[in-house]
Amino acid sequence: MNQKIDDLNWGILQSLQKNARDSFANIGRKVGLTPPAVAERIKKMEDLGIINGYKAIISHTATGYQLKAMITLRAFMGKLKPFLEAVKTFEEVVNCYRITGNENIIMEVVFKDQFHLEKFIDKLIQYGETRTHIILSEVVSDAPVGRKPKI
Repeated sequence: MNQKIDDLNWGILQSLQKNARDSFANIGRKVGLTPPAVAERIKKMEDLGIINGYKAIISHTATGYQLKAMITLRAFMGKLKPFLEAVKTFEEVVNCYRITGNENIIMEVVFKDQFHLEKFIDKLIQYGETRTHIILSEVVSDAPVGRKPKI
């Protein structure tokens, strides 16, 4: 659904993407609205599906996961659908996307150590060929969605 979002709503969205726990009063001060007006606009954007939810962002290292990786999968013939069901049960998978190109899937995953990674790859090889890329550091993470550029 392509919704027109005015300047005030963009200001609210930018504020929420930086801190979803910010008060309506503080957001209102930033965009020039009263707290009830901010609350009403947020509720409307939730109802329209512009805002899909709120979440806590957890540090994988602080919770005991020492490795973070991107793994691509090129599914064997007839194995993509079974994989799409199975991947939902893999606790290591933080994000999983179906993609175009030579591979079918790209996953963001976390592991306790290299032995955990090895066991996970052993689980995946029944579905297809994998390629693993260890993440050394995050350069851009959870960047806010902004206005689309005017061309």
